[in-house]
Amino acid sequence: MAYDGYSCLKTRSDRGVLFVTFDNPPINLLDLPMMLELDRLGKEIEMDDNVKVVVFDSANLDFFIAHVDVGVILQLPTEVPPKEETLGFFHAMMDRFRTMPKVTIAKIEGRARGGGSEFVLSLDMRFGALGRAVLSQPEVAIGITPGGSGTQRLPRVMGRARALEVVLGCADLPADLAERYGYINRALPPDEIGPFVERLAYRIATFPPTAIALAKASVDSAELPMVEGLLEEAHYFNQSVATDEAQRRMRRFLELEGQTRGAELDLPAMLDRIAE
Repeated sequence: MAYDGYSCLKTRSDRGVLFVTFDNPPINLLDLPMMLELDRLGKEIEMDDNVKVVVFDSANLDFFIAHVDVGVILQLPTEVPPKEETLGFFHAMMDRFRTMPKVTIAKIEGRARGGGSEFVLSLDMRFGALGRAVLSQPEVAIGITPGGSGTQRLPRVMGRARALEVVLGCADLPADLAERYGYINRALPPDEIGPFVERLAYRIATFPPTAIALAKASVDSAELPMVEGLLEEAHYFNQSVATDEAQRRMRRFLELEGQTRGAELDLPAMLDRIAE
């Protein structure tokens, strides 16, 4: 797939990994054109069998995504509409990156506030550059509440009390504190974050796409009560075992002397050989 016709996003595909760079000067504002492009991008990625992993970064080291365009919010009706029964455009656009059968990763260098924070929270993994990455939900300070999933995703990753600190405090969290709170997976030095994220993305992209999709769906089922979640896990496991690629890789694992002392002492290296 060519991914043509984007003006706010730059894309590059390599070995099953799609790299997407936000480039919407001067501050990577999440304005209407960028929202529409993200919506289209998500739909295209879902249909692209060649993509297993998506990595998002920014061309602007000061801003990953500044926030949603306040001018767009001001155009919303002031008469409160009925409560929605299905996800609206923005929520659906964000959640697509969580639910798609691909792995989505944010490499954050710069500010990700408001809708930018909510976007990275919608991805599967988040990594931040020490001294550069900043995350926050500043909406309450201007009289509104986070409306793009922040109040739902933050408590799930850091707990209620810390989520309230972020949402009500409206303060910036640097990468080291964001890591401690669970806002991001890891905080890494600026010269290490790029190579780390690339290694992770390329490694995941060597794995079978069905196993990736089923594992992601299984992890998402952890939001269910325990017994229901275990039943879902068993179902996803049984589906994965039945695939031809799983059967081939398990036989290859044994051929390479998996389950022997020598192989198990350096299992990651041996697992890499299975994909050869």
